Amino acid sequence: MGTNLSRVAPAALLAGAALVTTTAVSAADARHADPPTLAVDSVLRDLQTATTSPFDGARSRVRMTVGDDETVVRLRLSGVARSARGTEYGAHLHVGRCVTGDGAAAGPHYNVDVLAGAPSPEVSDRTEVWLDLEVRSDGTARARARVPFEVQPGDRAVVIHAEATQPNGTAGPRLACLPVVW
Repeated sequence: MGTNLSRVAPAALLAGAALVTTTAVSAADARHADPPTLAVDSVLRDLQTATTSPFDGARSRVRMTVGDDETVVRLRLSGVARSARGTEYGAHLHVGRCVTGDGAAAGPHYNVDVLAGAPSPEVSDRTEVWLDLEVRSDGTARARARVPFEVQPGDRAVVIHAEATQPNGTAGPRLACLPVVW
């Protein structure tokens, strides 16, 4: 089920992403090689253009490392408005696209059970990529998630929600997003 991100570099580069890969020369060396990493660095896209959000004009960076039946995702924000400092926000990987002014375009959360067609999909930080973050006094925020599955390539979005993630996976309205395409 391994994802070979090096095969999809053109799509990642078209989306403004930087793709970092290594080439393994043998099976033994592959165990010690760095896994493929996708890095996207961009201004967040506003999903509620009619209102002001603390994320208007904020920058974001996501790094996604896929391999060995797991994915590690790191999210960093900078330039978040002072009004958000000390507030916790939900952030999740979604299956759809990041489209300015259209939060619905991002679709539902990326859920490995749903994508596998499970009859009773679990909603948790083990089946979805949850990246809740708290905005610091300097207007930055960071989050990290390690999930026990490999996120599959596609036209995806990391969405910042208005509230912290609840146990049922909800996190309120969609405020901003970052396109993650590979």
